[in-house]
Amino acid sequence: MTRAEFFAALVPHAFRARLEGSPLFVSVRLAQNLLETGGVIHPWYNLGGIKVGSGKPNEWWDGSYVKKGTWEVVNGQRIDTTAAFRAYKSIYHFYRDQDLLFQLPRYARVRTAKSPEEQCTALQLCGYATDPAYPGKLMAIIREYGLKKYDDEVLRMLDTIKQLQQDVEALRKEVSSLSNQVGVLLGAHAMDKIPEWAKPAVDAAVAAGIVDTPQGSSLDFYRFVTILHRAGLIPNTRK
Repeated sequence: MTRAEFFAALVPHAFRARLEGSPLFVSVRLAQNLLETGGVIHPWYNLGGIKVGSGKPNEWWDGSYVKKGTWEVVNGQRIDTTAAFRAYKSIYHFYRDQDLLFQLPRYARVRTAKSPEEQCTALQLCGYATDPAYPGKLMAIIREYGLKKYDDEVLRMLDTIKQLQQDVEALRKEVSSLSNQVGVLLGAHAMDKIPEWAKPAVDAAVAAGIVDTPQGSSLDFYRFVTILHRAGLIPNTRK
């Protein structure tokens, strides 16, 4: 899998997660995915090196895991070890579970970061990775592959969504206003009683089965029925 194919497979899911409220910049997420996997999307879809830890299964992680070799930096020294890493059903499941992790208090600086660079640093400071070079590695990947373009694209998407929401709200208000106007007009034309001059025509229309409930109709309705009756188009059925 080429780097272009790797990013192409992840971008739609990264966009979706970000639009749904993920705190991670898309550029940071993609850079982290490349750094943690080496550009390979494994069948267990753990793209960020999340260990089982003390976490409990949730709607995005069902408790499955795989054991893999890894390394940590402890007291400035690299130590090779083996750890249990969470296994996921899909890329999207991983992203959502990772976003749950970032809701923990310890990741407050990750959530409030104002730029990809600040967020890269925050990830290491908050303890997501023990490698002190972690922020620099992420930023180098972002620069090399021009990943900030995806952050810009998300901003355009958010602007479009905001404009659509405003348009929908404006249309909703317009529909409500028109509905009120129609109600006023109907109320203005409705009559509690049938005018005396219209009763013969209305009686004929009811007898002919043309009208069911004439009471409370508008003046225009009574005029129309009367014209039809006088024109002989509503027959007199009374004997």
